[in-house]
Amino acid sequence: MTVSSTDPLWRIYTTLAQYPILRTRIRARMRKALFERGIISPQEFEALVREHAIRSQQREGVPRYGDPEEVWETRRDRVRSHLTDLYFAYHLPLELFEQIVREVLAEKAPHAADVDIIFNPEFASEELLIEHASMFVQMSPAERQRQAAREQELKVVLIRRLISDQLAYVSLARRWLTLEDLLYIYKRKIGPGKIGGKAAGMLLAHRVLMRAGDEDIQATVRVPESFFLGSDVMYAFMAHNGLMRWADQKYKSRAEIEANYPQLREEFLQGRFPEDIEQALRDLLRQVGQHPLIVRSSSLLEDNFGASFAGKYDSYFCANQGTPDENLGALVQAIAGVYASALAPEPLLYRQARGLLDYDERIAILIQKVQGEAFRDYFFPQAAGVAFSRNLFRWSPQIRMEDGFVRLVWGLGTRAVDRVGDDYPRLVALSHPLLRPETTAKEVRRYSQRAVDLIDLQANTFRTLPVHQVVDRRYPGLRFIFSLDAGGYLTPLHSTFLLRDKIHDLVVTFEEWLQRTPFADRMRRMLRLLEDAYERPVDLEFTARIPNPHEPNPDVEITLVQCRPQSTLESQQAALPEHVADEQVLIDTHNIVPQGVVSEVHYVLFVTPEGYYRLGTPSQRARLIHAISALNARWEDTPFICVGPGRWGTRNPELGVQVTYADIYNAKALVELASTRFGTYAEPSFGTHFFQDLMESNILPLAVDLDDPRTRFNRAFFYDLPNRLTEFLPDAPPELQAVLRVLRAADYRPQGTLRIVSNAAQGRALVYFAP
Repeated sequence: MTVSSTDPLWRIYTTLAQYPILRTRIRARMRKALFERGIISPQEFEALVREHAIRSQQREGVPRYGDPEEVWETRRDRVRSHLTDLYFAYHLPLELFEQIVREVLAEKAPHAADVDIIFNPEFASEELLIEHASMFVQMSPAERQRQAAREQELKVVLIRRLISDQLAYVSLARRWLTLEDLLYIYKRKIGPGKIGGKAAGMLLAHRVLMRAGDEDIQATVRVPESFFLGSDVMYAFMAHNGLMRWADQKYKSRAEIEANYPQLREEFLQGRFPEDIEQALRDLLRQVGQHPLIVRSSSLLEDNFGASFAGKYDSYFCANQGTPDENLGALVQAIAGVYASALAPEPLLYRQARGLLDYDERIAILIQKVQGEAFRDYFFPQAAGVAFSRNLFRWSPQIRMEDGFVRLVWGLGTRAVDRVGDDYPRLVALSHPLLRPETTAKEVRRYSQRAVDLIDLQANTFRTLPVHQVVDRRYPGLRFIFSLDAGGYLTPLHSTFLLRDKIHDLVVTFEEWLQRTPFADRMRRMLRLLEDAYERPVDLEFTARIPNPHEPNPDVEITLVQCRPQSTLESQQAALPEHVADEQVLIDTHNIVPQGVVSEVHYVLFVTPEGYYRLGTPSQRARLIHAISALNARWEDTPFICVGPGRWGTRNPELGVQVTYADIYNAKALVELASTRFGTYAEPSFGTHFFQDLMESNILPLAVDLDDPRTRFNRAFFYDLPNRLTEFLPDAPPELQAVLRVLRAADYRPQGTLRIVSNAAQGRALVYFAP
């Protein structure tokens, strides 16, 4: 900004409203001049500010302590500015004011004199905090160093105001985030409130890698273009649409929560935003154009230390291919769907189980550009997944737990974190990325990805399609992601020329991706840096792409989607007993197992595979789930384990028992029985959101392959003991008793209880009777 010598400086000063940082700097120096000349002391000045602020409350009829904290501080800021102008005008010459204005306008950057000694960050408005942060980032390095303590205070207050007040997060974030990062957040935040845990974790992880990583990591790691809807906007949305009557859902009974939710969700989906928020969303859509978006929850508790809320709230993809009004309508409905999911049964019961029910859990919204590229009529990334800095499942003694683990999929990462259908991600031990759990080509194909999640640009929606319906020989990353089933063995694709009839012989393996690119080594180093910074294991969700697939040394770019502390079982020694008589063994499984011990189990809740797969209707399965949930609630202080067919927690009831975390959170272990007789495989769920719930609650997950000749399964215990279901659920109908068996350990061995020892290094778990 330039100033002509003929411009009246008073007029310039009064028009500086469009330059708030300059006005703040000028007023700070004006007050400094008043204090240095003894016209008024800082203490006297602040006393006057307080007195006039109280008078303004009285004129408005506001009780003395009736202002919310931010309103009170805004009131004081305005009074302070007015008194500064008034005292300076009455007591000091115009020439001094001209000198201050010229000095500030001539300076390239603010300096220490502009830092207001009266300004208290703890009580300041968000706008004033941002003004001072903007001044700091414009200071010279030397000036900034002299104000290091003041900058640190300002940074901590902004972290608490914009991001999170969780002390564990604040302590970590203040060491890594910069004022520049916080200003970036502020510029992309819509509406009041914090941006929540998911957004916070992503930004913090990126900053850690940019500061601690080597040039290789710094050049190839990024975050998606993101926007943040402040957490307070949720209440504004509810108030605007008459939805505040649902705010007490968390204190209702489970039956009421479940009965109310369909109506609650429908009312949320019909809501609209206040005009200012809706206009901000229009501006956002104009800025991103027709790029697909994902709308994600970012609650105040989410991705916290000790409670990840993994998968508890809904996320929605917006294809964003319609007219501006259609795209806005889809975006608003997606945000409303996320808000409604905060009051759904599963997250409320999860909060109850974790002792977090009384916390004011407002939901911020993270809106991101979907990462990927267009291919044919579809949009999706070359690879996506979830990575863990600690590998809790070792399928070979060679694997180093501390080097980490990845679940890798082709397409959108939803298939890496959910237990979906008869579909499997590529499991990667980062210490030995080419060492697979499977040993034969037949097993590799069986445990491979069969469907891909993507955005259908023509249909303007999210879809799941068979892999072979999407891929063709023109796909850029074909040879890195797929192998060819050549009849009994898998071979790399040395040429992209494929006959049409070979498409169905392609298998998603990521073999060349892991062998020819730096992905595994880079991910391992990233996870180590993040674990060192967080001072605990971490997991992160990501997308990845090969930008130069035709070059001799292809590279990989990795985009961070979120990062949080990794949930793990309590660390325990798990020495398998050397001599256990056959009649004492309940289950002996040789599989990929975690490390853990469970002692003094009194009851087994057994879902019989034969009975389960005879349940022919959704209502019959719902009665089974309701019974399991009722037993779980009743046995809060009774040690029990669950044993049943297929995948516990799957979304497909044909593949296993369709429980949620809220149905089994009191269990000590979850045992999954697999057999070709009922069409399920013993695949560990490590890395899914459901698995995260088990880890947080210290529930030991075990997969048992009944077709493995080494497996021991005590049928006499499971099928011959008396069923005590009606002792706990007297109204259980006979058809339910044929499916759900409640077995008491003392009925088999009166002086014994069950003990589970699971040894990850040996790949073996034993469930047996102990004295």
